Amino acid sequence: MSDWLVLGSAMAAACAVVLALTLVHHRRAARADADPTETPDVIEYMVMMVGVVYAIVLGLAIAGVWEARGAAQDGVRQEAQALHEIEQRVQVYPPARQAELRTRIDAYAAHVVRVEWPGVDERGDQLLGELRTDLVAHAPTGEAEAQMYQPLVDRVAALDEARGARAEGAEDTLPGVVWFGLIVGAVVTVGLIFTLQIRRSGRELLLAGVFSALIAFLLFLVWNFDAPYGRSGNEAAESFVRLFPEATTGPL
Repeated sequence: MSDWLVLGSAMAAACAVVLALTLVHHRRAARADADPTETPDVIEYMVMMVGVVYAIVLGLAIAGVWEARGAAQDGVRQEAQALHEIEQRVQVYPPARQAELRTRIDAYAAHVVRVEWPGVDERGDQLLGELRTDLVAHAPTGEAEAQMYQPLVDRVAALDEARGARAEGAEDTLPGVVWFGLIVGAVVTVGLIFTLQIRRSGRELLLAGVFSALIAFLLFLVWNFDAPYGRSGNEAAESFVRLFPEATTGPL
């Protein structure tokens, strides 16, 4: 059974139960000649509860996407730092081999920033695989190279792990069912304002407009942070650009 079917069934069942209980209570109250003047108080209480529940859900959504973006940015910093440490550690090799390895490192950084960002592709996997093979398959020829061999292997492993985390976090954080709840909740919360018999005075219209604008802003905030690596180009790749400035201008 799909999530949407479960959601629709649960909402329909909840509405049916509430409406049935309300009708039964209304019939009993009508027979007892109850005074219906308490209804506005009930409506105000319901509006308040809906607003509180929606505020809690909206706050949890903002906290969730904010945490996901922070974790994604930490992963990018770890990936860029691992690649930068590899570039610095290859100084123990002869100049010709240093140039070869740094060419591979620069090619990987440029491909990440200018081609595959924020996800990963086969070409990036190939470039990383070539760098790993070149580092691991080379037998150390001196004491300095032997001492640096294992740290380089560890840095390549950390680079690969951070790359995998970036691939997993490239998609939006919130599923569609959550967005459905946020949008429907916003419509219901704003719509309930009109159940309070709002007048057309300037002050009331101003408050209603500000309240609606606040909800719209918070939804936009959630939408913007829902993309862990941002929605405007490669802004989250700042760590790569800072450590490898030529990644944005050099040849691919």
